[in-house]
Amino acid sequence: MRVLLVDDEPLALDRLRTFFGDIDDVDVIGEARDGNEALDRIRELTPDLVIMDVQMPGRNGLRAAASIDIEPRPELVFVTAHEHYAPDAFEVDAADYLLKPVRFDRLRQAIDRARRRQSMRSNAALAQKLSAEVAALKTGEGAGLDDGFWVPERNGQRRVPIEAIDWIEAARDYVLLHTQLRSHLLRITMTSLEERLRGSPLLRVHRSAFVRPDRVTEVRKGHRSMSLVLADGAEVQVGPSYVAAVKEALNFD
Repeated sequence: MRVLLVDDEPLALDRLRTFFGDIDDVDVIGEARDGNEALDRIRELTPDLVIMDVQMPGRNGLRAAASIDIEPRPELVFVTAHEHYAPDAFEVDAADYLLKPVRFDRLRQAIDRARRRQSMRSNAALAQKLSAEVAALKTGEGAGLDDGFWVPERNGQRRVPIEAIDWIEAARDYVLLHTQLRSHLLRITMTSLEERLRGSPLLRVHRSAFVRPDRVTEVRKGHRSMSLVLADGAEVQVGPSYVAAVKEALNFD
């Protein structure tokens, strides 16, 4: 995977370069220090993945991402010191976002997720499946909405079936619906969301998170804490009042 690094902070770039030196099958092919330079380098180098800071002088990372005009479009992973940028990152179809200072394990998870997305986008079987889903939507527009959510996109709306959602997290006044391919931003309260998900396979594990139990690959226990590791590498904290329900759903003590 060919990677472009974009950050105006030399120390942040040094940290990323060091990390990438320990990751197999990844080559850093270039760097940029602001959004305008990033767009020039993206057009010139056509990277597979762009690791980009959000806050930079001039055109910031989010504005730069929205202006990417090459095909195939590179996967995007944002790095930021502020968690509240997460919804904005997913609005421009980012594969992931990382909080500074970037941790090596989270960087590897983000790269793995970007690889999966890239592979799925180029997979003929997936394209066939999506075509079938589009055809089904055109013939079933009058169906009930309880088995999915309509989420806004730049040129309209997309339906996300509940069975395609791996986990959900709250983000400000929105929620992020995470699927294997991408994440979708939806404006809804957690109370309304829980009502919509009643009877679905998704399990509430925290006041701000739901997970699909069959996507859990590991349970991590700490001192008076518990978290769930999912198949995409995401780690979701379990709230104290949800521990009993999680243990029952996953059938462990």
